[in-house]
Amino acid sequence: MKYKATAIVLSITTTNGKLSIMTNNEKQRVTLFLNPDLLKQAKAQAIVEEMSLTDLVERSLIKYLPKETTIKKAEI
Repeated sequence: MKYKATAIVLSITTTNGKLSIMTNNEKQRVTLFLNPDLLKQAKAQAIVEEMSLTDLVERSLIKYLPKETTIKKAEI
């Protein structure tokens, strides 16, 4: 059996570079294993910037990740 290549496009859109406000029901809980010193620094930075750790991580990922990612399924 042969498969045709398909593409999945994931994109993040923000309004004027700002995150849209989401309720907890619109977010997904995750578990991460981080270096304790890195986590301590991230928590401290969140306090300095008067935001939650969740917001700090979310904003960091948006800055780091490309605006669009294409994932192609290989043909078999």
